Formats: sequence, C-alpha cells, structure tokens
Amino acid sequence: MKPPEVYRFKTSAELAEAAARQWLALLTKPPSAPQGVALLGGRIAGPLFAAFARRVSQQKASLAHAHFFWADERCVPPSSPDSNFALAERSLFRPLGMPPSQYHRVPGEEPPPRAAQLATDELRRIAPLNEQGQPVLDLVLLGMGEDGHVASLFPGESEGQIRDAAVYRPVTAAKPPPQRITLGYATLAAAREVWVLVAGAGKAEALSRALEGDVSLPLGRLLAMRSHTQVYTDSNL
Repeated sequence: MKPPEVYRFKTSAELAEAAARQWLALLTKPPSAPQGVALLGGRIAGPLFAAFARRVSQQKASLAHAHFFWADERCVPPSSPDSNFALAERSLFRPLGMPPSQYHRVPGEEPPPRAAQLATDELRRIAPLNEQGQPVLDLVLLGMGEDGHVASLFPGESEGQIRDAAVYRPVTAAKPPPQRITLGYATLAAAREVWVLVAGAGKAEALSRALEGDVSLPLGRLLAMRSHTQVYTDSNL
C-alpha cells in the first residue's frame, strides 16, 4: 500500500475549487482522456459540481468523451430531493447542457436488487473490465461521513459483505434514507483514480484513523486495498 496523497485546505470552498480544477485537468489530459467517472453525493457534491461546471464553461472544454455514473444512490425516484442524481442534474448536467446519453443513473425507483443489476449492466457495457471482471472506472469521487463511511459502505458490515465482488449492491444504511445502492469495495479498488473529499466539521478523528490504517472504517479499508488514492480535506489533523 502506498500512502494516500493528502491535500489540506482552509475551507470547504477552497477544497471544492481545487478538486474541480484537478478533475477538469484529468478529464482533458491527452492523449487518453478518461471515459468513466463515478460521482459522489453529500454536502460537498453541490459546491464541487458548481465549481467544475463553471470551469468547463470558462475554458470551453469538451466533455464529449466522458460518461458519468454514481458511487452510490438512494432508493428514491430521480426527482426526489434525496436523489444523488437530482443533485448532479441540477448542479452539473443542466448547466453544461449535457446530453442524457453521457450519464447513467442508478434507477433508485426500482426494487433494490433490480436497480443494482441494471446499474451494474450499464457500467459493464461502457467501462473496460479487468482480469477479475470488474469494470475499471477512470475516476471515482467519494465523500466521507463522520463515521468513516464512503459511498454507502458503512462500518459494521460482515466479512462476506465486504468481500462481495458485486459491482453495485443493495445496502441498508445507518442513516436515512436507509435503502441504497452502492459500488462495492472490489469495484472501488479497481478504479484508476479514487479521490476522497472530506469536508465539514466532525470528520477529523475518523479521517485520522483511516489514514493511520484502521480498516474497521470503510475509508481505511479502501485505502488499504488501493495502491494510490488522493484525499482532499479541510479537517485540521
């Protein structure tokens, strides 16, 4: 395991701007621009998406090659205020006039097993597969909760759940809304780039434990599974 790169900022707004700048640089980097990006939810997502959309517009950058997925989604209709898709549509896709053919939402209004299977099939249709049959995303953007959870992978799962090779799987979260669909650890570990945005009060202790290798926390387990991860934080460690 290579220690993650940690970038520290004074405010969440500075964090969002820096991550948006690096995100656009990655998406427009020749010669092989990334194709698949999994988006995050949570409080930092709105500022990140707004900053990214603003930079794309200012630079007149082309995103025609990019496809957008989700790291996790709540089992709600796409119009729900709890929907991660709704946030991205409002803050990212609509401002950029992005065609629906470039984003591939998790159908949270479907029964959870079917929603997970449909999302898996769609990701596998577009992303290349590695030797283990996992789709390889070029970038996964994640947040982290006060309990150290990432995507909708929460502490306290069994070893069987943790080792599940499913691409997307239904989970029951410890916070509302409880029914969710999430990428599994194996798919997150297979991604070329994973960036974790840790913004907001009350997260410093969990982040410190994860960075020190505490695999009882989902972020700590993910860091241990990957050779390279970037962490952006406004926490004072």
